[in-house]
Amino acid sequence: MPNFSDRVERISISGIREVFEAAGDDAINLGLGQPDFPTPDHARQAAIDAIEAGKADAYTENKGTRSLREAIAEKHRTDQGIDLDPSNVIATAGGSEALHIALEAHVDAGDEVLIPDPGFVSYDALTKLTGGEPVPVPLRDDLTIDPAAIEAAITDDTVAFVVNSPGNPTGAVSSEEDVREFARIADEHDVLCISDEVYEYTVFEGEHYSPMEFTETDNVVVINSASKLFSMTGWRLGWVYGSEERVERMLRVHQYAQACASAPAQYAAEAALRGDHGVVDEMTASFERRRDLLLDGFDEIGIDCPTPQGAFYAMPRVPEGFVDECLDRGVVVVPGEAFGEHGRGHARISYATDESELREALDVMADAYEAAK
Repeated sequence: MPNFSDRVERISISGIREVFEAAGDDAINLGLGQPDFPTPDHARQAAIDAIEAGKADAYTENKGTRSLREAIAEKHRTDQGIDLDPSNVIATAGGSEALHIALEAHVDAGDEVLIPDPGFVSYDALTKLTGGEPVPVPLRDDLTIDPAAIEAAITDDTVAFVVNSPGNPTGAVSSEEDVREFARIADEHDVLCISDEVYEYTVFEGEHYSPMEFTETDNVVVINSASKLFSMTGWRLGWVYGSEERVERMLRVHQYAQACASAPAQYAAEAALRGDHGVVDEMTASFERRRDLLLDGFDEIGIDCPTPQGAFYAMPRVPEGFVDECLDRGVVVVPGEAFGEHGRGHARISYATDESELREALDVMADAYEAAK
């Protein structure tokens, strides 16, 4: 038998992917977290121009082009009032790599990382790949992250906690009060807050806040990405920022694992950041309409679902067997337990698909719900 690392043996293929592969080619896919909007034309053209000019043929700086990092710094200065030095930004291969290098740079074997439960699948898996121990922290009934629960879970072995707003898989948006508490907890307990903000622009009620706005120390690192902000999932361009000292350690991981993010994607993301943001407002308005359509349909069926305030996910409470009944009828939804034990009894539904398919899927879900009750 081959010899595999213990760290890899601790993780498995994502439960989301297992559902995808169980569905037929004609299934309505409500499991995919991908906007159905095209990448903005000006972002595409910037990549084409860079390729034709030969600017995308070579490695960029490990951290990414200076002009991209300046655009990222300007974005956060404008949106959150954060005085971000472009030198303290690393462009990464999507938000996934940003999260990976943040954890690798800060977590040793046996260290505890507090993660939301239910929460994005990578939090658990990437913590295990560092040799660390993920500690699930249950969410409130409305699926928001409870700062008091995070603080109560901190032990002498805790080195970091992950927060995510707007949230995947929940669609929950943390209040300003809660985000201020995340910053306080990081400061007072001297633990790292990793803030996953990749759905930042998709907020329907309230506003997006970052712990970086309120921290008094360097104990916050922010993950973000062009993927969901500008419908650029396939471009694989994200970023991570924090203090100079933390960025230098994350860069050590990034430069050996990745060298640099894709050069064409860097030019495209810079154009998206600097260009017309009309597509952002268009996407947010469309996702809000789809959310309302979905919630109205759930009400008619009798399915209970906390109201998502952002992103493009809903996490209704469903009976056992509901996910399989949906799959049997050609609609892909993801079982809540794929996102943690406290997701059991829920399903995650992505409404980043067109409204006609959503209506068709709701008819199927009504039948599946009756069959599973």
